[in-house]
Amino acid sequence: MEPSTDVEKLSENTEAQDIDAGDLLELNQFDGLPFSSRYYKLLTERKGLPVWGVKCEFMDSLLKSQIVIVTGTAKTGQSTQIPQWCAEICLSAQYQNGMVVCTQIHQQGTVELALRVADEMDVNIGHEVGYSIPLQTCYSADTVLKYCTDDVLLHEMMSDPFLEQYGVVIIDQAQERTVSTDLLLGLLKDVLNTRPELRLVVLTAPHSAEKLLRHYGSVPQIRLEGPQTCEVVHGSGRGGVKDYLCSALRLALEIHQNQDNGDIVTYLATEQEIECAHAILRREGANLAVSHGELVPVSLCPEQGDSLSVLSEESKSRRVFLTCSPSEDLFWAVHSIRFVIDAGVQKRYVYNPRIRANSIVIRSISKSQAESRKQLAGPTGKYFCLYQEDTPLPAVSVPHILESDITSTVLFLKRMEIAGLSHCDFIDRPDPEGLMQALEELDYLAALDDDGNLSEIGIIMSEFPLEPQMAKTLLASCEFDCVLEVLTIAAMLTAPSCFITPPVELTQKALLCHQRFQHAEGDHFTLINIYNAYKYANEGPYSRVERWCEDNFLSLAALQTANAIRSELTEILKHLELPLSLPAFGSKSNTLNIKRALLAGFFMQVARDIDGSGNYFMLTHKHVAQIHPLSGYGTEMHKKNLPEWVLYHEHTLSENNCIKSVSQISAHEFIQIAPQYFFYNLPPSESKDLLQHIIDHGSAAPSKGKRKSQTSSGPANEEQAHERCTIQ
Repeated sequence: MEPSTDVEKLSENTEAQDIDAGDLLELNQFDGLPFSSRYYKLLTERKGLPVWGVKCEFMDSLLKSQIVIVTGTAKTGQSTQIPQWCAEICLSAQYQNGMVVCTQIHQQGTVELALRVADEMDVNIGHEVGYSIPLQTCYSADTVLKYCTDDVLLHEMMSDPFLEQYGVVIIDQAQERTVSTDLLLGLLKDVLNTRPELRLVVLTAPHSAEKLLRHYGSVPQIRLEGPQTCEVVHGSGRGGVKDYLCSALRLALEIHQNQDNGDIVTYLATEQEIECAHAILRREGANLAVSHGELVPVSLCPEQGDSLSVLSEESKSRRVFLTCSPSEDLFWAVHSIRFVIDAGVQKRYVYNPRIRANSIVIRSISKSQAESRKQLAGPTGKYFCLYQEDTPLPAVSVPHILESDITSTVLFLKRMEIAGLSHCDFIDRPDPEGLMQALEELDYLAALDDDGNLSEIGIIMSEFPLEPQMAKTLLASCEFDCVLEVLTIAAMLTAPSCFITPPVELTQKALLCHQRFQHAEGDHFTLINIYNAYKYANEGPYSRVERWCEDNFLSLAALQTANAIRSELTEILKHLELPLSLPAFGSKSNTLNIKRALLAGFFMQVARDIDGSGNYFMLTHKHVAQIHPLSGYGTEMHKKNLPEWVLYHEHTLSENNCIKSVSQISAHEFIQIAPQYFFYNLPPSESKDLLQHIIDHGSAAPSKGKRKSQTSSGPANEEQAHERCTIQ
């Protein structure tokens, strides 16, 4: 359909349905039913939003241009109103080009927005308006507007690369520059060239618009004026940022005692700071005079899902929202906020491809974030910056794709090449060193063929919502007849940690509870023990499993997530017609097979204790680390008898240079499973010499270091007689 024809049809439609005369309408254009009284009440609120004044300009721009960029701060209403207007455009074209999809970066925020918009449109959630987040969908064939997380939309592109079911794609919170958002913004340039009828709307913060305009060229930009700026109070202490936690808590208590009603938002840097702040405010708030009212600290971590549901609740107490989320859009529906306390710093995970490790970096927030946070307090509130006014802030945050492990990203892009999208025009190209490491790892995992394209194994690996190494492990489990056990390991490691960190006074009790689940072979096997115990407890009443988790200092939400992930992975295996094994956990052969499957994916993450004291040398990059204290090997019982060779799931520099999720292996098992060309490319070391000696002579040579090799020649013949993993 030509744009001019669209404009004529829309003008005819809007003349009959003029927004200012909305109260006279009787039937909802989306479901044909009469409007409720609540619709008109919400319509009045919607008209007061800053975004409402640009509706005509936006509609006209979208009909004339394939791409429209809208810039605005938090609480302008763009995330709720613009998707509805896009739905009106699609309705005017009778959905001949598809429906509307709007991406978000947080799962719970996605759900909350969908619920709010369904309410405003006076339709039922799951029908005309729906949502889709990992492990949960709520939409139907009647859905005309769908909210989803950016990673969900990426996954849809694997089966629908040109997004042909959509007429308008809205990328919200583009300023956050997540890896998934950047991939969408890059791939959509190719999709738009193929589908000239498709429309793309990018919602972002003002400071991020310039780079987007350079990326997309001459496209319309609509600027939203935010609410009137509140009073800003800057910190004045020299070097005060070091004490921002104490300053933030002291300020929150002073506000509660001396200021009028209104909730407080406090931005900190880490989850640990939030836990500490929550405990202190809860204790200090209880000691305040009754005349000041109740002070209720609320921890908000977007990754924990249900924690965000408290935002929509009404409260007569003064709430102090504690968050380390970089996104101000979390608070779009909270109208009671009058005070914002901003430490001015944020936590970022930075991946180092040279040593294959993540580290946590605490750095300044951007000017874009600071401007958006000012809007949260409203025109009558106050914004307290705990940093000095002349503190230099970067204009925007560093894109995540420049600081992340992009192995999964490269696997996805290789899959998209098969689907017909041969080029991703990145706004910021990934680091070449990280890109080369990603390609090397995929090659070692046999995910690439000799021409650098996806192999059959690589195609199957890309079907799983797992990191490539875990996907390869799951495929190997089909060969080694331990699928059910590896499904559990994959689910438990993909879900949030199931271990709860208790208050200091309960640390020893929690440690004793966790020790009951420990398995002699290592942490991967311990996770199976925990999951099996959870499933057994879950067979009874819900209250029983809830109490069981509390008694054992385990997270019910994390275990429920792991259970859902495991079910999803099982369905994918069935869809791919891959075999499922019978349960055999605990048998000697099953233990060996689990280790073989793990090594098939994680042979690049093997380390050796070089001196018998827990200093583990990582073979791939000659770095030394210790086992994480929360590992089963971190207990006093195991510290005296640490395994010589281990496989680990993660190496992090942020927590005292530790390897996490560790299980013991033998040198023979490693030699048996690891690809030969990977072994020969390992950098020279004493550990490599020991492995070479086993290959040449069937047993380990004496170690040159303080620790003597624990590897005997006994199992050598048995291991070498077994063929290498055939899926290599």
